Amino acid sequence: MRAKVKVVPPAPDSVGAVRETWRAVALVPEPEESCCARLMDRADVPAQDEAKEWLTFLRGLGLVSEGERGYHRLREDPGEVDLARRFREGVYGVETLLDRLDADPVDADAAFERFADRVPNWERHHNADWESVWRERVGRLLGWAVLLGLADRVEGGYVRAD
Repeated sequence: MRAKVKVVPPAPDSVGAVRETWRAVALVPEPEESCCARLMDRADVPAQDEAKEWLTFLRGLGLVSEGERGYHRLREDPGEVDLARRFREGVYGVETLLDRLDADPVDADAAFERFADRVPNWERHHNADWESVWRERVGRLLGWAVLLGLADRVEGGYVRAD
């Protein structure tokens, strides 16, 4: 079992963007800088920092691998795998966040408050502003959960999908 990733890019408008971004990663390992340049050029990722987030996220989904020579895409097509399952299994905090959603809508701030006890101590000590970092991260997790059908955005916030 691979380690879960914590970094999540902003959720795109469609699941098709996952495939587009995955296709932009080379089949032959390349250094991070080259991979980021490819993502910015071929998948319209706007900045290098966001490209790094995508590489990490795709690794968490089991679609990209990182080795000594760099990153490369794996041959499993995102359109042919259960992305929701891989999101739950490969991204830190997804299960906890979903478990803490219920039938009553909660906004992103309330979702963060329900999740905050799961922020690792190392993260709390590593960043003086850990709360804003993790608030943003929880918001991104919610966006991906909606995109992948694990949560619904309703009036008043988010609820767990049936």
